Amino acid sequence: MNPILPRKYFTPDVEARVMPDGKLYLYGSQDISGDPAYCSKKYHVFVTEDPKLEQWTDCGVSFQNYAENPGIPWSPDTILYAPDAIHKDGKYYLYICGENNFEGVAEADSPAGPFGNAKAIEGADGRSIDPSIFVDDDRQAYYFWGQFRLMGAKMNPDMASLDMDTLNTSLLTEMEHGFHEGASIRKRNGKYYMVYTDIARGKATCMSYAVADAPLGPYKKGGVIVDNIYCDPKSWNDHGSIEEFNGQWYVFYHRSSQNSVTSRRVCVEPIFFDENGFIKEVEMTSQGASGPINGFAAIDASVACRMKGNVYIAPEAGCDRFADDVNEVLTNAGGGNWIEDWAEYKYIDLADGAKAWKVRASGCGKVSVMVQDYGIVGSVEVNAEEFAELSGELTRTVEGVKAVWILMDGKGICVDWFGFEK
Repeated sequence: MNPILPRKYFTPDVEARVMPDGKLYLYGSQDISGDPAYCSKKYHVFVTEDPKLEQWTDCGVSFQNYAENPGIPWSPDTILYAPDAIHKDGKYYLYICGENNFEGVAEADSPAGPFGNAKAIEGADGRSIDPSIFVDDDRQAYYFWGQFRLMGAKMNPDMASLDMDTLNTSLLTEMEHGFHEGASIRKRNGKYYMVYTDIARGKATCMSYAVADAPLGPYKKGGVIVDNIYCDPKSWNDHGSIEEFNGQWYVFYHRSSQNSVTSRRVCVEPIFFDENGFIKEVEMTSQGASGPINGFAAIDASVACRMKGNVYIAPEAGCDRFADDVNEVLTNAGGGNWIEDWAEYKYIDLADGAKAWKVRASGCGKVSVMVQDYGIVGSVEVNAEEFAELSGELTRTVEGVKAVWILMDGKGICVDWFGFEK
């Protein structure tokens, strides 16, 4: 179910990597709940063997750059932006960038770190952000980085410097490819897929891809993989990767929350290639890789995959936003004005029929439920300062696997959870 990590983790810019032990690892930056600034000064690594990508283990802090413990000695106490990681010749390498355009690499004997002995990337340090590392079948490593234009070159055997004779400073551009930032490269069936943040639809909410016959191009744009538009009223960017795990390819991306361009969380969707190697665009879902959500259990309202209006996902009022068990809700519906807001859930399994529904909500107004192919099938009146459980009959029996929308019409309505009954 999306987001795939517990609510206390805000992990955007994710690189998903299957390492030699066969496990899937997530490397990403770390936002701080409620902080308007992007990222922070530490990284975590997460790992799973779960084929449904539901159970993840936090391996702990893998790298940090605080003043009292600077992982980047030539740029101490600066914020760490998007990382990438790779295994080569018995070593694990973590590629790091930061807010003043530093580019570096640290080493470890384990995919989870901790990583240390950081060095600047000679030829890239100080020139931009968002590193991507790739080791080809012949064991030649390539390094990519950049914002607004993608740069790339072969790496020297030290994995910390570039062969400047191979440097290409315009592999992808904003004008030709919509390239904004966030490159990530994978190889499939002899083709090289460069995934990146795409601004071609007006905001940097798309993750798109371009394809080439060689790591250093030329690249031709293929299309959009996923667009996170409407995941939050203030969502701005998307950044992630694709990876194959247990024979299935996935796109890992992030969604904003808390009415912020930050407070971003990692999500996942299965992706599929056609017979010509093109990736079909997928929609954001609540179910992610897990399959449809059981409609007869309490469905956490904060797994909404899209929202419109004033509503957004945030910690329940009075909660410690940094607690391990922080509860998040749909909040601010109406924003103090009488206006209808909605949240979308894809997909909910209603089996062979639901005849009633229930919702835990607060505020003043009306909460309704709409089901794909059926329309609005139920409504309850809300007039409570504190959360209250409300229920009602549906106007008709609904069944099957369907998209569901929660509609909120009123002042300051919050929704904690909802569900259906037979």
